[in-house]
Amino acid sequence: MPIIGTVPVNWAQVKTPNKYGEYSVTLLIDDKTADSFTSRGFRVRDNDGQKELIIKRKVARKDGTPNQAPKLLDANKEPLDVAVGNGSKVNVQYREWETSNNYGDFKGLDLQAVQVVDLVEYTGSDGSELQPIDDDLEF
Repeated sequence: MPIIGTVPVNWAQVKTPNKYGEYSVTLLIDDKTADSFTSRGFRVRDNDGQKELIIKRKVARKDGTPNQAPKLLDANKEPLDVAVGNGSKVNVQYREWETSNNYGDFKGLDLQAVQVVDLVEYTGSDGSELQPIDDDLEF
């Protein structure tokens, strides 16, 4: 299966699906890679001059059977259980697919595995950065 080599990632939802019921990664790619995907009919977003490619996998198929979550691996191909943060460098394995139905022809990229080469761990917004407020302080 094809692999996109070491690129920065934004919005990686590999272990936990997003609100749309999908595992996904948004990759920041160079112009040559972007041209390769657009020439094959895949959508590449331009975000203020930065090319972004989204690769995703639905949690469940149309018939309701669950899809397996994509594999998340470290640099040594060992399983990893962390939230991947923006700016992490990753290799992504994907599968191209095509289908046709009454609404037209469609193609996409199915997220198979993500190998983290340089991890920026996502810490979330759990409030740990907040400081106690002095009672004498007014807003």
